[in-house]
Amino acid sequence: MKALLRIFRPSRKLVFIIAGVALLGGVSGGAALFIGKDRLLGPSAETMNGLSCTDVNLVTIKKQNRVWIRKYIKTEPTDGMTRVKTALRVAKTIYDAQRPDLVQVVVLDTNGPTLRSDIRGRAIGADVVYIPHPDPVLEGTEAKTYTARYYDGEAADNGLFFGERVDLPEDEITAMNASFRDYSDCIDPIAVAATKGGEGEGKKTAKTAEAKEVKPAEGGEHGSAPAKEPAAPEAAPGAGH
Repeated sequence: MKALLRIFRPSRKLVFIIAGVALLGGVSGGAALFIGKDRLLGPSAETMNGLSCTDVNLVTIKKQNRVWIRKYIKTEPTDGMTRVKTALRVAKTIYDAQRPDLVQVVVLDTNGPTLRSDIRGRAIGADVVYIPHPDPVLEGTEAKTYTARYYDGEAADNGLFFGERVDLPEDEITAMNASFRDYSDCIDPIAVAATKGGEGEGKKTAKTAEAKEVKPAEGGEHGSAPAKEPAAPEAAPGAGH
């Protein structure tokens, strides 16, 4: 029996190694509690880039050799700043892919409305407008590359947001956009369904995409001057007050 104990008795070096690993694990865990995981390990992907999202609707407006894209998306419940980061990330992704003159991304709650006529006021959790070259687009107005605003409260069960509306300064928006580590678009549920449904669903998706493109005629619904087109969504969040 004593011979067996001598064989399986660990060496001092092994004991010190095991004790050191245990001590290091305990210190790291304590540091994470007191310092915070973000400060110890770095910010999470959600903190840096916003949330994953789902497409709701896409409107492409072509007029006078200009292209404006307005996209409606949904996210899981989160805070207002994360909604803004999500919208900024998606706006930059759209611009890199299509190079339009203006990109607007509107963030809704998962329980929010899907009809464009209902997307206004407190149904809009965050709203971002990106104009890479503002002078040719917004003639006669103050040129801003970025505008962003959000409601600082969470959404109710009906998808309407509570809290005060916050308008972010442009320099803060620019710094936020420069901090992104990764750019990715939202998930398109129609495209996913088409991939699963085969070629027939793919043709249906193509028809849906064509229907989303809007080419307004002069004097029609979008027949106003180009400088006034981005103003409609800016006034929309205020309707909830």
